[in-house]
This record gives sequence, C-alpha cells and structure tokens, in this order.
Amino acid sequence: MSSESRLYTFSPATREKLRKFRLGTSRAKDAQAIIYVIDQKNQEIRPEDGEVYTKMEDLVDELPESSPRFILLSYPLTLKSGRLSVPYVLLYWLPVNCNPNSRMMYAGAVELMRSTAEVSRVIEVQEEDDIISIESKLQSED
Repeated sequence: MSSESRLYTFSPATREKLRKFRLGTSRAKDAQAIIYVIDQKNQEIRPEDGEVYTKMEDLVDELPESSPRFILLSYPLTLKSGRLSVPYVLLYWLPVNCNPNSRMMYAGAVELMRSTAEVSRVIEVQEEDDIISIESKLQSED
C-alpha cells in the first residue's frame, strides 16, 4: 500500500459520488465540475459543497485565491475532426500564492485523487484564465 493511500481517505459516500459523477457525466451536453477539498482535521478528501458547476466562470468564482483544490471536470466538446468527445479530467487548482503546507498536502494526494476518480489526465491550473479557457487546452491535447 502506498504512503498517500494511508495518509488520505475517501468516505464510502464520497467514493459512490465519484463513481456516479463519472458515469453520469459521460453523456452530458454541458460541462460539469465538482470541487473537492482535503479536510485538514481528518485528511479526508471530500466534495467541498456538493455543487455541480456547468459554467467555468461560476466555478472560478468559488475557488479560493490562496488554497489548492481538486476539480473533477467532464467537458463535452467537438474536436477539429468533428467527433464529439467528453474528456473527464482532474484539474489541480494550485494558485501561485498558496501556503507551502497546503501545497504539500495536495501534492501528496493528487495521484490518489486521480486514481480513485478514474480520470485519465491531470491538468494543473494556477490562474482563473486557465480554467475559463480550458476548452482550448482540452482541444489541443486530444
């Protein structure tokens, strides 16, 4: 068992929410995102507020300016080839001015979050514009 899996936990309810979100968003017509936070008291990774965001602008309004977060994102888009794609990715919100302890805590949990959420790709984002313009990043890497 790896060290991060002993450090950080997911409640059974959170694991079920992760599974339902992954399965439920694959056919969605709009972008869907949920913010996840690490509870510093018990080291549990959980949804911050349970809100599902469909607009990137609303999502960035909810992100703290100096604390990291994990964001699960399902983003339907049409590729240059005309094919419909629904990338399911983990955005790793890591603002430039976050404190070193938070930075280390989230860095230690990013791989566990990636594997538990079953996402194929982790994209580090540091500025609000990185999230608002995420479609171009998803287009260029698909």
